[in-house]
Amino acid sequence: MPEQSFDVYADAFIVSVTAWGANISFELHEPHPSPQAPKPSTRLGTVRMSIEHLKTMTYMLKRQVGLAEQNTGVIVDLPTQLLSQLGIAREDWDAFWAQR
Repeated sequence: MPEQSFDVYADAFIVSVTAWGANISFELHEPHPSPQAPKPSTRLGTVRMSIEHLKTMTYMLKRQVGLAEQNTGVIVDLPTQLLSQLGIAREDWDAFWAQR
C-alpha cells in the first residue's frame, strides 16, 4: 500500500464504534454559512482503528490537554450551550476534566 498522510484542519468529527472497531471521520464546515441554506460539512477523511487504539488515544489526548493547560495556566472550556448540543451534561464534562 502506498504511503498516505494528510495534514488538515478539521472543525467537526463523527465517531462510530462497533464490536469490530472504531471510525473517526474528520469534517470541515463552510467558513461563512448562509442561515437560510446551511450546507453540510465536507468530510476530509476517516481514520479506522481498533477499540483498544481508540481508548489509548483518548487517554493520551486527555493527558496532553491537561499538560498543556497546566503549562500555560489556561483552562480550555466549552460553553454550556455547546455541551447541550452535544448531549453532554455540564456536571459530566466537569467531572471528566477534574480527573487530571
